[in-house]
Amino acid sequence: MTQIYYRPLVQGGLARPEGALPLCGGPLWFNQIEMITRSGIKVTGVEDLPEDWSRRLCRPRPALAGLSMERPTIMGILNTTPDSFSDGGRHDDLDAAIAHARAMLAAGADMIDVGGESTRPGAAYIDPEEEIRRTAPVIQALHDIGARISIDTRKADVGRAAYRAGATLINDVSGFTHDPALAEVAAATALPVCVMHMRGTPGDMHLAPSYDNALLDTYDELETRIAAVEALGIPRARILADPGIGFAKTVDHNLEILNRLSLFHGLGCPLLLGVSRKRFIGTVGQTETPTDRAAGSIAVALAGIAQGVQMLRVHDVAETAQALRLWQAVQAGAWVQPAP
Repeated sequence: MTQIYYRPLVQGGLARPEGALPLCGGPLWFNQIEMITRSGIKVTGVEDLPEDWSRRLCRPRPALAGLSMERPTIMGILNTTPDSFSDGGRHDDLDAAIAHARAMLAAGADMIDVGGESTRPGAAYIDPEEEIRRTAPVIQALHDIGARISIDTRKADVGRAAYRAGATLINDVSGFTHDPALAEVAAATALPVCVMHMRGTPGDMHLAPSYDNALLDTYDELETRIAAVEALGIPRARILADPGIGFAKTVDHNLEILNRLSLFHGLGCPLLLGVSRKRFIGTVGQTETPTDRAAGSIAVALAGIAQGVQMLRVHDVAETAQALRLWQAVQAGAWVQPAP
């Protein structure tokens, strides 16, 4: 039997027609869908949407780590590493890391994602003890000032130490395949998690990635990982899904997924999009230096927000927050001036 996937053609603004369905219970809506199979795509009305897909696409997403999923949110990236592709070595000192996190919070970050192991293509494995040394003191300091903190790790020992230091979410680029005990940590502590799609490891994921259909293969594999994590005791209400742009994917794979990103709402989880400063941004945008890729990163981020993405993982928080404020004002057709 041919499997059919249903992608909402997401709309915004004030003129919601009768019969349109709310996307994830929020302000965006859709009255048309794409029926996608591995042999073609057909555009039709929401009357052809099966009930199970309707529930997954329309039901409100519960808050995660104290953050409402009814509006776009920003996760600021804090790499406490010497070798990350964009900012390695800039924040591997405790004082520098805390200062940068404070600046991102002041600029509009809703959460800080602390990572002590680079996951750039070709990156080397870091021992858990070293990763804990790089991350736990920073997390403790940020917890002490009331910040929401995500730990970006693949390892149970690191996740456990991060929880004790005050982390409120576990973000695993391996989709909890590298160290299955990390999901047990999340289940035991009731922490929400981000499950990302990736094939292979950071050390080899960039070596000739191949898909029959990048969009549908990624969807299927991510759905399988979410179901596996759910079976380990983490309910879907505490799962954030990330299609893993730039991880085991070529430029064309990334663009194919981004073009139909709203399909991933069918997973029934809020979506995180992490494209900030990535190599394909530089390739398509013709910008070699990662720190010069803010404009391209924001362009792709807003395209994701227009398809209903709930969280953006970014380096350039102030610029992204400004872009989001303008996007929201245009969608609403009005601006409410903040109180002085």
